[in-house]
Amino acid sequence: MTTATIGSTVAVPTSKGKLWTARIMGGLVIAFMLMDSIFKLIPNDMVTAGTVELGYQAHHIPVMGVLGFISVLLFAIPRTQILGAILLTGYFGGAIATHLRLDNPLFSHLLFPVYLAVLAWGSLWLKNETLRKLIAGKK
Repeated sequence: MTTATIGSTVAVPTSKGKLWTARIMGGLVIAFMLMDSIFKLIPNDMVTAGTVELGYQAHHIPVMGVLGFISVLLFAIPRTQILGAILLTGYFGGAIATHLRLDNPLFSHLLFPVYLAVLAWGSLWLKNETLRKLIAGKK
């Protein structure tokens, strides 16, 4: 067994299977969001066209890239994972609102940010006993 910690709280044993599942889930979120953020930070005609199609102007792209990058960076650092997950959830909410406003397809566009949020929070849930207790309302 390995241990998972939250900030300066006492470590609680976590099984290797849970820990690796959590790492893979979180890693998928990190990989996707890093790719998304980096593409927004590098001038690219394809990204600009896609973002303008979603209803945003070209000067919004770097701002979205920085916000996504900061959020995923905080999620990737163990001490700030929960703050990163909260910020990513807000970012995903904006993506959901954008796709809803445009009447994009449900499962491929509208719910994709939900899938990422489930992976992010699921990874924290699996490796963090303190978070499980907090959400369940236990002491």
